Amino acid sequence: MDTQATRGEIVIDFDHVEKTFPGHRAVQDLDFSITQGEIVSVVGVTGCGKSTMFNLALGLFPPTTGVVRVQGHDPFTEFDWFRRKVAVVFQDSRLLPWRTALQNVCVGMKFAGIDKAGWETTAREWLDRLGLSGRENAYPHQLSGGQRQRVSLARAFAVDPELILCDESFSALDEITAKSLRAEFVELVRAGGKTGVVITHSIAEALSLGNRVLVMRAPGLLADDVTLPADATPEQTASLRERILAAMDPAGQVTATTGAELLAVRAMSTA
Repeated sequence: MDTQATRGEIVIDFDHVEKTFPGHRAVQDLDFSITQGEIVSVVGVTGCGKSTMFNLALGLFPPTTGVVRVQGHDPFTEFDWFRRKVAVVFQDSRLLPWRTALQNVCVGMKFAGIDKAGWETTAREWLDRLGLSGRENAYPHQLSGGQRQRVSLARAFAVDPELILCDESFSALDEITAKSLRAEFVELVRAGGKTGVVITHSIAEALSLGNRVLVMRAPGLLADDVTLPADATPEQTASLRERILAAMDPAGQVTATTGAELLAVRAMSTA
Protein backbone atom coordinates (compact mmCIF):
# COMPACT_ATOMS: atom_id res chain seq x y z
CA MET A 1 0.00 0.00 0.00
CA ASP A 2 1.28 3.49 -0.83
CA THR A 3 1.64 5.73 2.19
CA GLN A 4 2.17 9.45 2.54
CA ALA A 5 5.79 10.51 2.56
CA THR A 6 7.28 11.36 5.95
CA ARG A 7 9.40 14.43 6.64
CA GLY A 8 12.90 14.07 5.28
CA GLU A 9 11.98 11.53 2.62
CA ILE A 10 12.84 12.43 -0.98
CA VAL A 11 9.74 13.56 -2.89
CA ILE A 12 11.30 14.77 -6.15
CA ASP A 13 14.57 13.34 -7.44
CA PHE A 14 16.35 14.34 -10.66
CA ASP A 15 19.35 12.12 -11.37
CA HIS A 16 21.56 13.66 -14.10
CA VAL A 17 18.57 14.46 -16.30
CA GLU A 18 18.78 15.79 -19.84
CA LYS A 19 15.89 16.61 -22.15
CA THR A 20 16.35 17.37 -25.81
CA PHE A 21 13.85 18.31 -28.50
CA PRO A 22 14.63 18.43 -32.23
CA GLY A 23 17.39 20.99 -32.59
CA HIS A 24 17.22 22.08 -28.95
CA ARG A 25 18.58 20.87 -25.63
CA ALA A 26 16.13 22.16 -23.04
CA VAL A 27 17.81 20.94 -19.83
CA GLN A 28 21.10 19.22 -19.16
CA ASP A 29 22.55 17.30 -16.24
CA LEU A 30 19.88 18.34 -13.75
CA ASP A 31 20.84 16.64 -10.49
CA PHE A 32 18.96 17.55 -7.30
CA SER A 33 16.38 16.30 -4.82
CA ILE A 34 13.56 17.87 -2.81
CA THR A 35 12.47 16.34 0.47
CA GLN A 36 9.05 16.11 2.06
CA GLY A 37 7.96 19.28 3.84
CA GLU A 38 10.24 21.63 1.91
CA ILE A 39 9.05 24.69 0.02
CA VAL A 40 11.46 25.20 -2.86
CA SER A 41 11.52 28.02 -5.41
CA VAL A 42 12.97 27.54 -8.89
CA VAL A 43 14.11 30.83 -10.37
CA GLY A 44 15.62 31.80 -13.70
CA VAL A 45 15.11 34.00 -16.73
CA THR A 46 12.76 33.08 -19.57
CA GLY A 47 14.07 30.18 -21.64
CA CYS A 48 16.42 28.78 -19.00
CA GLY A 49 14.60 25.43 -18.72
CA LYS A 50 12.30 25.99 -15.73
CA SER A 51 9.15 24.89 -17.56
CA THR A 52 10.83 21.81 -19.02
CA MET A 53 11.93 20.76 -15.54
CA PHE A 54 8.39 21.39 -14.28
CA ASN A 55 6.87 19.28 -17.07
CA LEU A 56 9.33 16.45 -16.45
CA ALA A 57 8.25 16.37 -12.79
CA LEU A 58 4.61 16.26 -13.93
CA GLY A 59 5.32 13.36 -16.27
CA LEU A 60 4.20 15.18 -19.40
CA PHE A 61 7.16 13.70 -21.25
CA PRO A 62 10.11 11.46 -20.35
CA PRO A 63 13.74 12.58 -19.96
CA THR A 64 16.06 11.91 -22.87
CA THR A 65 18.67 10.62 -20.44
CA GLY A 66 18.80 10.35 -16.67
CA VAL A 67 16.05 9.48 -14.22
CA VAL A 68 13.13 11.47 -12.78
CA ARG A 69 11.32 10.11 -9.74
CA VAL A 70 8.46 11.58 -7.72
CA GLN A 71 7.94 9.70 -4.45
CA GLY A 72 10.00 6.90 -5.96
CA HIS A 73 7.74 6.56 -9.02
CA ASP A 74 8.26 7.42 -12.68
CA PRO A 75 5.83 10.30 -13.35
CA PHE A 76 5.73 9.55 -17.10
CA THR A 77 5.10 5.79 -17.10
CA GLU A 78 3.07 5.75 -13.87
CA PHE A 79 0.98 8.85 -14.54
CA ASP A 80 -2.23 7.41 -13.05
CA TRP A 81 -0.48 6.68 -9.74
CA PHE A 82 -0.23 10.42 -9.11
CA ARG A 83 -3.95 11.18 -8.97
CA ARG A 84 -4.61 13.14 -5.74
CA LYS A 85 -0.91 13.04 -4.86
CA VAL A 86 0.12 16.03 -6.99
CA ALA A 87 -1.80 19.27 -7.61
CA VAL A 88 -0.82 22.10 -9.94
CA VAL A 89 -1.58 25.82 -9.81
CA PHE A 90 -0.80 27.72 -13.01
CA GLN A 91 -0.28 31.42 -13.77
CA ASP A 92 -3.68 31.46 -15.43
CA SER A 93 -6.23 30.21 -12.89
CA ARG A 94 -7.68 27.91 -15.58
CA LEU A 95 -11.17 28.04 -14.11
CA LEU A 96 -14.09 26.82 -16.19
CA PRO A 97 -15.94 30.05 -17.07
CA TRP A 98 -19.38 28.42 -17.10
CA ARG A 99 -19.01 27.10 -13.54
CA THR A 100 -19.16 28.95 -10.23
CA ALA A 101 -16.27 29.13 -7.78
CA LEU A 102 -17.83 26.28 -5.77
CA GLN A 103 -18.35 24.16 -8.87
CA ASN A 104 -14.79 24.78 -10.07
CA VAL A 105 -13.39 23.43 -6.80
CA CYS A 106 -15.73 20.44 -7.03
CA VAL A 107 -14.52 19.72 -10.57
CA GLY A 108 -11.00 19.29 -9.23
CA MET A 109 -12.22 16.67 -6.76
CA LYS A 110 -14.22 14.96 -9.50
CA PHE A 111 -11.14 14.57 -11.70
CA ALA A 112 -9.18 13.31 -8.69
CA GLY A 113 -11.72 10.53 -8.15
CA ILE A 114 -12.94 11.72 -4.75
CA ASP A 115 -16.32 10.51 -3.52
CA LYS A 116 -18.98 13.01 -4.64
CA ALA A 117 -20.68 12.99 -1.24
CA GLY A 118 -17.98 15.21 0.26
CA TRP A 119 -17.39 17.61 -2.63
CA GLU A 120 -19.55 20.54 -1.58
CA THR A 121 -18.57 20.50 2.09
CA THR A 122 -14.87 20.33 1.28
CA ALA A 123 -15.15 22.99 -1.43
CA ARG A 124 -16.94 25.40 0.91
CA GLU A 125 -14.35 24.79 3.64
CA TRP A 126 -11.46 25.63 1.34
CA LEU A 127 -13.13 28.65 -0.22
CA ASP A 128 -13.84 29.97 3.25
CA ARG A 129 -10.26 29.27 4.34
CA LEU A 130 -8.98 31.27 1.38
CA GLY A 131 -11.18 34.25 2.12
CA LEU A 132 -13.96 33.60 -0.40
CA SER A 133 -16.89 33.03 1.91
CA GLY A 134 -19.94 34.55 0.23
CA ARG A 135 -18.40 34.27 -3.25
CA GLU A 136 -19.10 30.56 -3.74
CA ASN A 137 -21.74 31.18 -6.41
CA ALA A 138 -19.78 33.80 -8.35
CA TYR A 139 -18.57 32.96 -11.85
CA PRO A 140 -14.93 33.59 -12.83
CA HIS A 141 -15.77 36.78 -14.74
CA GLN A 142 -17.33 38.16 -11.56
CA LEU A 143 -14.12 37.65 -9.57
CA SER A 144 -10.92 39.68 -9.46
CA GLY A 145 -7.64 38.14 -10.61
CA GLY A 146 -6.62 37.51 -7.01
CA GLN A 147 -9.97 35.89 -6.22
CA ARG A 148 -9.71 33.63 -9.26
CA GLN A 149 -6.28 32.52 -8.13
CA ARG A 150 -7.68 31.84 -4.65
CA VAL A 151 -10.27 29.55 -6.25
CA SER A 152 -7.45 27.82 -8.11
CA LEU A 153 -5.57 27.30 -4.83
CA ALA A 154 -8.72 26.01 -3.15
CA ARG A 155 -9.19 23.54 -6.00
CA ALA A 156 -5.61 22.30 -5.57
CA PHE A 157 -5.70 21.93 -1.79
CA ALA A 158 -9.21 20.40 -1.78
CA VAL A 159 -7.90 17.12 -3.22
CA ASP A 160 -5.45 16.88 -0.27
CA PRO A 161 -2.33 16.35 -2.40
CA GLU A 162 1.08 15.59 -0.98
CA LEU A 163 2.89 17.81 -3.49
CA ILE A 164 1.82 21.23 -4.78
CA LEU A 165 3.48 22.55 -7.95
CA CYS A 166 3.03 26.24 -8.82
CA ASP A 167 4.02 27.58 -12.23
CA GLU A 168 4.31 31.39 -12.03
CA SER A 169 1.11 31.26 -9.97
CA PHE A 170 1.47 34.73 -8.44
CA SER A 171 3.27 36.61 -11.21
CA ALA A 172 0.19 38.04 -12.93
CA LEU A 173 -1.12 39.66 -9.75
CA ASP A 174 -0.42 43.08 -8.29
CA GLU A 175 2.30 42.95 -5.64
CA ILE A 176 0.00 43.48 -2.64
CA THR A 177 -2.30 40.64 -3.71
CA ALA A 178 0.64 38.44 -4.68
CA LYS A 179 2.35 39.00 -1.32
CA SER A 180 -0.81 38.04 0.54
CA LEU A 181 -1.34 34.90 -1.54
CA ARG A 182 2.31 33.83 -1.22
CA ALA A 183 2.04 34.08 2.56
CA GLU A 184 -1.19 32.08 2.59
CA PHE A 185 0.31 29.45 0.28
CA VAL A 186 3.31 28.98 2.58
CA GLU A 187 1.07 28.76 5.64
CA LEU A 188 -1.22 26.17 4.01
CA VAL A 189 1.66 24.02 2.78
CA ARG A 190 3.34 24.02 6.17
CA ALA A 191 0.13 23.48 8.12
CA GLY A 192 -0.77 20.50 5.96
CA GLY A 193 2.71 18.97 6.08
CA LYS A 194 2.91 19.13 2.30
CA THR A 195 5.75 19.83 -0.14
CA GLY A 196 5.69 22.90 -2.36
CA VAL A 197 7.63 23.77 -5.51
CA VAL A 198 7.18 27.22 -7.05
CA ILE A 199 8.50 28.18 -10.49
CA THR A 200 9.17 31.92 -10.73
CA HIS A 201 11.24 34.50 -12.59
CA SER A 202 11.28 36.84 -9.59
CA ILE A 203 14.22 36.73 -7.18
CA ALA A 204 12.18 38.61 -4.56
CA GLU A 205 9.40 36.04 -4.78
CA ALA A 206 11.84 33.15 -4.63
CA LEU A 207 13.40 34.56 -1.45
CA SER A 208 10.00 35.06 0.21
CA LEU A 209 8.65 31.57 -0.18
CA GLY A 210 10.53 28.88 1.62
CA ASN A 211 13.55 26.80 2.43
CA ARG A 212 15.62 26.75 -0.73
CA VAL A 213 16.08 28.39 -4.11
CA LEU A 214 17.18 26.36 -7.13
CA VAL A 215 18.73 28.75 -9.63
CA MET A 216 18.63 27.85 -13.32
CA ARG A 217 20.36 29.46 -16.25
CA ALA A 218 20.44 28.79 -19.97
CA PRO A 219 21.05 26.36 -21.53
CA GLY A 220 19.04 24.33 -19.02
CA LEU A 221 21.62 24.18 -16.24
CA LEU A 222 21.19 24.12 -12.47
CA ALA A 223 23.49 27.00 -11.56
CA ASP A 224 23.08 27.10 -7.77
CA ASP A 225 21.18 25.52 -4.88
CA VAL A 226 20.68 28.13 -2.17
CA THR A 227 19.55 27.27 1.36
CA LEU A 228 17.67 30.19 2.93
CA PRO A 229 18.14 31.20 6.57
CA ALA A 230 15.00 31.11 8.69
CA ASP A 231 15.14 34.80 9.66
CA ALA A 232 17.38 36.56 7.17
CA THR A 233 18.65 40.03 8.00
CA PRO A 234 18.42 42.74 5.32
CA GLU A 235 22.14 42.33 4.73
CA GLN A 236 21.77 38.55 4.26
CA THR A 237 18.84 39.08 1.91
CA ALA A 238 20.82 41.53 -0.19
CA SER A 239 23.74 39.11 -0.35
CA LEU A 240 21.47 36.24 -1.37
CA ARG A 241 19.93 38.38 -4.13
CA GLU A 242 23.36 39.13 -5.51
CA ARG A 243 24.36 35.47 -5.36
CA ILE A 244 21.20 34.34 -7.15
CA LEU A 245 21.46 37.03 -9.80
CA ALA A 246 25.10 36.16 -10.44
CA ALA A 247 24.17 32.48 -10.85
CA MET A 248 21.35 33.34 -13.24
CA ASP A 249 23.61 35.46 -15.41
CA PRO A 250 27.31 34.75 -14.79
CA ALA A 251 28.38 36.64 -17.94
CA GLY A 252 26.89 39.84 -16.58
CA GLN A 253 24.53 40.24 -19.54
CA VAL A 254 21.52 41.14 -17.43
CA THR A 255 18.16 42.15 -18.84
CA ALA A 256 16.64 45.53 -18.04
CA THR A 257 14.53 43.95 -15.32
CA THR A 258 17.30 42.03 -13.59
CA GLY A 259 19.66 44.97 -14.09
CA ALA A 260 17.27 47.27 -12.26
CA GLU A 261 16.95 44.72 -9.50
CA LEU A 262 20.73 44.44 -9.22
CA LEU A 263 21.02 48.22 -8.82
CA ALA A 264 18.39 48.10 -6.07
CA VAL A 265 20.21 45.26 -4.34
CA ARG A 266 23.52 47.13 -4.42
CA ALA A 267 21.87 50.30 -3.16
CA MET A 268 20.40 48.30 -0.27
CA SER A 269 23.80 46.80 0.47
CA THR A 270 25.46 50.20 0.75
CA ALA A 271 22.64 52.03 2.48
